[in-house]
Amino acid sequence: MTTIKPPVGAVKDFETYTWKWMRLSAFLLIPLVWIHSIIQALITGGQNLSLEYVQMRWVYTGWRIYDIFLLAFAFSHGISGLRQVLFDFIESASMRRTANWLLFAFWLIITIIGALAIIGGVRMPQ
Repeated sequence: MTTIKPPVGAVKDFETYTWKWMRLSAFLLIPLVWIHSIIQALITGGQNLSLEYVQMRWVYTGWRIYDIFLLAFAFSHGISGLRQVLFDFIESASMRRTANWLLFAFWLIITIIGALAIIGGVRMPQ
């Protein structure tokens, strides 16, 4: 019986997970952004986008979930990129840990506010 050992140096640390998340969020963003762009710019037309269009679209829960995913993945991808830029200037391990927590809290708060705005949506005319 043989056992498979992980390669030397294959440590699963926070940096590995953020690297993987950056690639996964980019991979998920590609279809989300393309579908969003095709629908909004080509099919609907930018001149036809209005609050009434958003009301009509957000009647369907699926579109709200889609927009929440688009918001969360795009914002997390951007925050991950910002994190990499900040780490070019931060050398202290404790400062990096603090920056990680602050960026995560910032991402979480803004994503929750955005999701609540999408869920709350726009009121339908009565």
